[in-house]
Amino acid sequence: MFTKVPMPELSNDLMRFGTDEPVAEPLLLQAGALSAELEGGNLRYLRFHGGEMLRAISFIVRDKDWGTYQAQISNLRVIQGGGHFSVAYEARVGDANQSFVYAIAISGRADGTLSFDAHGEAVTDFITNRAGFVVLHPIAGVAGQPCTIETVAGQTVSGCFPELIDPKQPMMNLRALTHEFAPGFKLSCRFEGDSFEMEDQRNWTDASFKTYVRPLALPWPYTLPCGKPLAQRVLLSVAVAPQATLRRGSERALLSLRSALGTLPPLGFGLAPDDLEATLLAAPALRQANPQHILIAYDPRRGHDSNTLAALVEAGQRLGVELWLEAVVGSLDAFEAEIAELGRLVQALGSPFRTVLVSPAPDLKCTLPGSVWPPCPDLADIYRAARRAFPGVRLGGGMFAFFTELNRKRPPVALLDLVSFTTTSLMHAGDDRSATEGLESLPAVAASVRTFIGATPYHVGPSAIGMRANPYGEAPMANPHNIRQAMNRADPRQRGSYAAAWMLGYVAHFARGGATALTLGSGAGDFGLVHTPATYPKPWFDSHGGVYPAFHVFKGLSALARCPTVDVASSMPREVQAIGARSDGRLEVWVANLTGSPQLVELPVSSFKRIATLDEHCFTAATSDPEILAAQERSLGSTVVELSPYAVLRLR
Repeated sequence: MFTKVPMPELSNDLMRFGTDEPVAEPLLLQAGALSAELEGGNLRYLRFHGGEMLRAISFIVRDKDWGTYQAQISNLRVIQGGGHFSVAYEARVGDANQSFVYAIAISGRADGTLSFDAHGEAVTDFITNRAGFVVLHPIAGVAGQPCTIETVAGQTVSGCFPELIDPKQPMMNLRALTHEFAPGFKLSCRFEGDSFEMEDQRNWTDASFKTYVRPLALPWPYTLPCGKPLAQRVLLSVAVAPQATLRRGSERALLSLRSALGTLPPLGFGLAPDDLEATLLAAPALRQANPQHILIAYDPRRGHDSNTLAALVEAGQRLGVELWLEAVVGSLDAFEAEIAELGRLVQALGSPFRTVLVSPAPDLKCTLPGSVWPPCPDLADIYRAARRAFPGVRLGGGMFAFFTELNRKRPPVALLDLVSFTTTSLMHAGDDRSATEGLESLPAVAASVRTFIGATPYHVGPSAIGMRANPYGEAPMANPHNIRQAMNRADPRQRGSYAAAWMLGYVAHFARGGATALTLGSGAGDFGLVHTPATYPKPWFDSHGGVYPAFHVFKGLSALARCPTVDVASSMPREVQAIGARSDGRLEVWVANLTGSPQLVELPVSSFKRIATLDEHCFTAATSDPEILAAQERSLGSTVVELSPYAVLRLR
């Protein structure tokens, strides 16, 4: 697995993202103090005097499984100058069966006013779950803050952006929403053309509050009739109080050591039957990654039986670590008998599982607010049956789907030893910035789960950048062309330094949030740490093999499992994240650049003597050397270091 061979040069994109897919640079639109980025025909990072007002305004069209169509844009016209900008274009979305066309006009002025107009119609009858505007408010400085709401009926009422994650819609029947995005700076956002409502996207680990067209209480999917026009508009205006000013942000991330957090959660990875062969192939490397547990997935609806379970247990035991079981209960009426039979199968294998997680199959799919819950066994009855079938284990429950579903269907935690849920970074968007931005939501996830589980320990995973299952449709998106897209299962960034930085940020946030354990993707396969052959291309790795950059982060942090943790605060938490622990009396800190730009990081004075960096400069060596950080370690010459995009460093 680690035989060194001559390696050709690699592009930075392939090393960072696992793909050479071209990504168009966003176009900066500027009208005096108003700025926005034009990306894919939509607006991101709408700012006034440098302060972020909105994260995004997008006109999107979704399919029946909540996938987002990629717009084919034509006749793009952009004009800027004289304190004004304008954008206009035509676009088409659809597939082999249906098509929708629309025209966009955007206008922005120096006083902060902006209009975003859309006019479209279906070329055929068009089946969709949503067609229209989505507006994203950021969470930093917004969560928990007051706002003023104008309803569709014309009433004006006071409201508040939720501080804890709202499982339903915190605001409904919206026509306009006004809030203060900085002291003395008020933004009014008006929505026209339909009824709008808001959801708390932190449920899906997105860093935004999303205001979207068409209430979820209405039927979906629905049909846009051929030829029927659609017209919508978003209008922005800004009011500034006298003498109000905005402070400029820092140009470097200042790290500071804070008090102990407890201990670093142990890290493991998942093992599903589809990845069994790949995991066995990668076993020598995976042992060196030092996982603290392996979570074995068992689902009788997918044909898993005693032979499947035995093979998975044998593979897990080869790695010599603690085994967990994640068991789906498929039966509605005979669930107690099904759980009892699984208990007998496990006992026949020598009762190898320290932890057993159970979930009824209906809970693997979403039930939207206002919808009728499907038939499902009572969770208390399932947990009692599992307690009888698996005596002496740590019994877990919750959701094998996302935090969203756990937040909407909260389990009887008094019957559990452990509450579990998963996340994905690609629920609503597939671009590089959105996936790492989502890490900002994790503190709210940790705080929110504590409000309804109390002191019960919680576990997160198996979680990765990609989506292992789709609670909202048939399946995650197939990705035969190795691209970035929302709802990807096999995401190319899993193979790049991007995943290493993302993993470090993920662990840092949940370590602060008190997670008992984390299961990060899988050892091999779509969410793996090690290359193995697949039915889709894995550029460069298919001819060279080896481990991915995330392997080294997993290995390093797993070695610190259960060690006293030291919180490392970052003055730029969106851009730079860090976590530390003390092992054998020695402080060790890991730092990640979560952006596509170099970042200056100022370290605590005199706290560290040695540094090792994981980035594109050692990429090829890192794929073949599991001890690359030891080989890279050198004396720390300065307390200010520059991290290249998505680089990770270790300090001692």
